Amino acid sequence: MAVEGIISNIGREMEERDDLKEVEKTYYSGIRATPAARAYAREKGIDLTRVAGTGAKGRIHKEDVVNYKLHDKIKISPLAERIAEVEGINIKSIVGTGPKGKIMKEDVLALINGLKQEVPKAEAKPAPKQEEKLPNENKWGLVETVPMSPMRKVISKRMSESYFSAPTFVVNVEVDMAELLALRKKVLDTILAETGKKATVTDFVSLAVIKSLMKHPYVNASLSKDEKEMYLHHYVNLSIAVGMDSGLVVPVIKGADKMSLKELVVASKEITTKALEGRLKPDEMADSTFTISNLGMYGVHSFVPIINQPNTAILGVSATQEKPVVRNGEIVVRPIMMLTLTADHRVVDGLEGAKFMKTLKEAIENPISLLI
Repeated sequence: MAVEGIISNIGREMEERDDLKEVEKTYYSGIRATPAARAYAREKGIDLTRVAGTGAKGRIHKEDVVNYKLHDKIKISPLAERIAEVEGINIKSIVGTGPKGKIMKEDVLALINGLKQEVPKAEAKPAPKQEEKLPNENKWGLVETVPMSPMRKVISKRMSESYFSAPTFVVNVEVDMAELLALRKKVLDTILAETGKKATVTDFVSLAVIKSLMKHPYVNASLSKDEKEMYLHHYVNLSIAVGMDSGLVVPVIKGADKMSLKELVVASKEITTKALEGRLKPDEMADSTFTISNLGMYGVHSFVPIINQPNTAILGVSATQEKPVVRNGEIVVRPIMMLTLTADHRVVDGLEGAKFMKTLKEAIENPISLLI
């Protein structure tokens, strides 16, 4: 045996004898470990309960912790890792269903859609039993504790980032919907017969938004991460916010500026149906240039939506309500809708936001122009 090997063995035996009392102390649920192993684990933030010891009676040496750090890499496919990175998801929270627990694309998508992942019995590890949290009671009544779903956590993170990073301003405009509603009534049966889809008010408003955005590129823009460049899009990828019990998703209609009214109706219905059924793919929620959020069906008079970044603006669509207005010096009742633009002031000036809303108002109140 080489001299170096003998000296190494003697040194190790002396270290074990000198540290025998320390080793006997428990570390995290009774696990035995040398002081060097414990110090290295603390320095690197490693949980010793996950490390297999090679010493006597399972004793953990520093070499065991080092090997754990070098080789205990989470197994994940490149596509799954990319999707998780884009969606801001911690891959340590994902249970892999692939070979030897490898995280696959479907595992990440299931987490995004708030679905329960199915783990193969052969690979599944018994989950720690969680105590059922019963409603708490105080002097006013019951308080129920509800854990946030993975989707709700992502929404929370994104909305906070948008709200606290973008200095915004809001523009409100009331729009007379009489002409648009009349036009919809005229073409409704024709579009239904040709496409099998029912054209909604949102479809007509979306078409007006698309036409208006092509005239106001700063409202249809995005900002670079370092805030040194603005990207003005000369096309429209339109996001339509869809609310579900599990959370909010924003599917994207790609190339919306090139679509006719009939094509837009079909595309919006298909993407919305996918969203409601939880069948959206990551690329169907990416690359939007502008977003519409419609709460009109719930009777909302007005609201201020939060920008869906990296967009620089979002339009809130409220309910159409019969209101008394002055026309030619007389009070008449008209169907009025409130539209609200939330814009990022880093890219869009207040004047540009007002001009966009003026263009949009004129398009909606003269909807024949949308079909020309």
